Amino acid sequence: MNTKDLGAQIKARRQALKVTQQEVADLADVSINTIVAVERGTGNPQIETLLSICHVLGLQLTTQLKD
Repeated sequence: MNTKDLGAQIKARRQALKVTQQEVADLADVSINTIVAVERGTGNPQIETLLSICHVLGLQLTTQLKD
């Protein structure tokens, strides 16, 4: 999964929950600019930031390691 796909999934979940970017930012303790960048698939957020956003939205962030 690339950053654009991840951002699209986060945005879709936020919209399904009918919460604003500002509400997610406040609950995740990040800036609204961070939420915008994540949803667009731009920037390079730290894993802690992604975990916090996913927690707020009730999503699990998992990784798949390949040989």
